[in-house]
Amino acid sequence: MTFVMGPALLFCPADRPERFQKAAERSDAVILDLEDAVAAPDKQRARGAILAQLGGSGDGPELDPSRTIIRINPAGTEDFEKDLHCLAHTPYRTVMLAKAESASQLRALPDFHVIALCETAAGVVHAPAIAAEPNVVAMMWGAEDLLASLGGTSSRNDDGGYRAVALHARSAVLLAAGAAGKQAVDAVYVSIPDLDGLAAEARDAAASGFGSKACIHPSQVAAVRAAYAPSGEDVAAATHLLEAAKEAGAGVFQYQGRMIDGPILRHAESVLRRAR
Repeated sequence: MTFVMGPALLFCPADRPERFQKAAERSDAVILDLEDAVAAPDKQRARGAILAQLGGSGDGPELDPSRTIIRINPAGTEDFEKDLHCLAHTPYRTVMLAKAESASQLRALPDFHVIALCETAAGVVHAPAIAAEPNVVAMMWGAEDLLASLGGTSSRNDDGGYRAVALHARSAVLLAAGAAGKQAVDAVYVSIPDLDGLAAEARDAAASGFGSKACIHPSQVAAVRAAYAPSGEDVAAATHLLEAAKEAGAGVFQYQGRMIDGPILRHAESVLRRAR
């Protein structure tokens, strides 16, 4: 199974099966959340909702496994083991491991494609080793759990921008993913009404190299998709630049007053990939 990872991933509480199909239809991939979005007494009911939905026996048609992620509880917990027991009876084989902190934790998931969510100090510090594990397909970072693990109170400054430690974690996870040839997913934007702030952050994520951004509300999806979609002018400029490179042949050349070399051409190729 080839997993489809578009730009906008949407979290959906796993104990709200009536929302599963709507979330899947409104996003590029849905993340059914068995961790933070579900209170401890409701986790077993959430697992049951995932199982009941299979075969169309629940509140909607069965979800496409190639566009469905299950966020499971942290490794070493009782809920982690229960989550795996539940998933053994489903076609879902892409999971997001909450609070991933070491490469050894990923080895407990040999039958899954894993998005490793680094949201503690240990997870960020060990991100390179985690990303190198063969079953890891993507890396994500989380700001609020990270600050909580450090004893902090907020990931953002008064102006809405990330604090330095959060920016460091964001960069560290992105670099670890890139070094291992894996995709990176940017953290959620928790201020749901602030679509302008989300759009600016998503544009930065796309320009920085994050392949996707996670959303917590359907209203955020359009802003993320728009941020990742190059404008017609950007596509035309990238196309013309790559055509000029073919005419110039190998090596560095000058184009519209700029020196053009390999990295600049790869930037243009990335624009066309996002357009597709």
